[in-house]
Amino acid sequence: MASESANDNQEEQSFEAAYQKLEKTVQALESGGLSLDQATKLYEEGTKLAKACNELLNAAELRISRLQTSVGEQMRFNDSNPEADEPDDEDDD
Repeated sequence: MASESANDNQEEQSFEAAYQKLEKTVQALESGGLSLDQATKLYEEGTKLAKACNELLNAAELRISRLQTSVGEQMRFNDSNPEADEPDDEDDD
């Protein structure tokens, strides 16, 4: 059951899917009643899922940071060039 999801490619799954699997893994570990081998395999899966979640969060944070930088640069360009926003009224004479 849990070891099958360990074979999934965590890089291609969504954060939500990886996080949900991580939550189930933690619940299974906390419930107890597992053999040492089962608990070890679940722990290994949990660390892989936690790493995948962390990488997905870092990637999202980087994307947001890049977007903020891009928008900030556009805003600075617009603020430094106020004539770009004004209509050209010279031909109305």
